[in-house]
Amino acid sequence: CLVEFMEDGKKMNKIKVLYEDNHIIVVEKPINMLSQSDNTKDIDLLTLVKEYIKEKYHKPGNVYVGLVHRLDRPVGGVMVFAKTSKAAKRLSEEIRTHQIKKTYLAIVEGIIKEETGTYCDKILRLENGNSVIDSHGKEAILDYQVLKRNKEKNKTLVKVFLKTGRHHQIRVQFAYHKHPLCGDQRYGKQDKTQIALYAYQLELIHPTTKEKLVFQKLPPKIDHWTQFTVSNNVH
Repeated sequence: CLVEFMEDGKKMNKIKVLYEDNHIIVVEKPINMLSQSDNTKDIDLLTLVKEYIKEKYHKPGNVYVGLVHRLDRPVGGVMVFAKTSKAAKRLSEEIRTHQIKKTYLAIVEGIIKEETGTYCDKILRLENGNSVIDSHGKEAILDYQVLKRNKEKNKTLVKVFLKTGRHHQIRVQFAYHKHPLCGDQRYGKQDKTQIALYAYQLELIHPTTKEKLVFQKLPPKIDHWTQFTVSNNVH
């Protein structure tokens, strides 16, 4: 479901809805869009979801949408929002207890020889907006699985399973372990390409029905993603 907003006869923004009911709404966050507003005043996904609900259901006044997790601005992919405060509370609890499982696809510089691996480090968030590996930081754990290697381009396609949710975690840990993400302008090469990191899959327990739901969305075929064939059955 692709919804376009109109203002003064002009197309404003599009929002891709993957799933919606009375309690939650799952959407694809476009790359380079904020998850929520900041001091740049640029358009953000939370505002777009509120506008979408307000317009679709002709709701007067303010619309409640609960932000329960975020994606970095340059990173696109699957996000869930709560449509009620009860759903927001339950989804937040799922995140706290690691019942919501986030799986990412990433393309990193260099060839990773192991088929699977785990990074366990400590990440410290700095006042300048960056994060670093530091013994005074918080524990950061992720697992990765190699999907494909492109030896000609010296790049590796990996599936990443986050065990913790630290600031810039995937980007910082892979860079620290000598495999920075392709297109990561902050922790890798500043080559003007789009970061090769995508929130590919989101698995959650529905806050009211308790049903397990799994949503997937593949990254757009741009920049580094054109160098690998990626399909929905990546295992």
